[in-house]
Amino acid sequence: MTTALHWQTEGQGSDLVLIHGWGMNGAVWQQLLPLLTPFYRVHWVDMPGYGHSHDISADSIEEMAQLLLDKSPMSATWLGWSLGGLVATQAALLAPERVTRLVTVASSPRFAAEGTWRGIQPQVLDDFRRQLGDDFQLTVERFLALQAMGSPTARQDIKLLKQAVLSRPQPNPEALSIGLRLLADVDLRAQLGGITQPWLRLYGRLDGLVPAKVAKDMDQLAPQSCRQIFAAASHAPFISHPEEFVQTLKDFIK
Repeated sequence: MTTALHWQTEGQGSDLVLIHGWGMNGAVWQQLLPLLTPFYRVHWVDMPGYGHSHDISADSIEEMAQLLLDKSPMSATWLGWSLGGLVATQAALLAPERVTRLVTVASSPRFAAEGTWRGIQPQVLDDFRRQLGDDFQLTVERFLALQAMGSPTARQDIKLLKQAVLSRPQPNPEALSIGLRLLADVDLRAQLGGITQPWLRLYGRLDGLVPAKVAKDMDQLAPQSCRQIFAAASHAPFISHPEEFVQTLKDFIK
């Protein structure tokens, strides 16, 4: 059984760690790498239970963050997409000296809707968890469709996301179930004041999973951070608008 997460490294410059979202793997960054590696030493990972890290398990957001910290650079910018943004945020809280800058993409400290807090309806997450037992491949495909919904390039976005999933071993169904539980239960809102390093939050205005209103709510919860909303993007702005996405990132890391 594999005991170490699957990491890949390419490029030159300051260290940049990329963390994928639920149901995906490190191949999701493939389109972005040629735009990043001339400027950064990029490290991308298959999270526990995903891709080539299929046999590794982690039951909590803290455990996931620690597993990544164990083999990541001593000092780096961490960029996490969706669920990966939660992991990156947790790592920034656990080891601020290691996560020198934080970038969260289409992410939220609390993914599930609650009271006036906007997010994914808990029933939707419950339905996905139930469907996993019947047909987890179809469940992942439905989630991919949700991520691209609203994007003007939705069909192409889904194609690229699906290619990434299929290019590596399928995710472990248990890891998928744990990931959905974390999306439903984790709430880091009260801890955000502990993030003192530079923090950039990126959103898609058309995102149905992390609504743009979350960006405004986060302005109050994390006034030390800055944010940008991609007007024509949905849940995966780095897929639909790669050049604009990378330019925004480069402006932040300067």
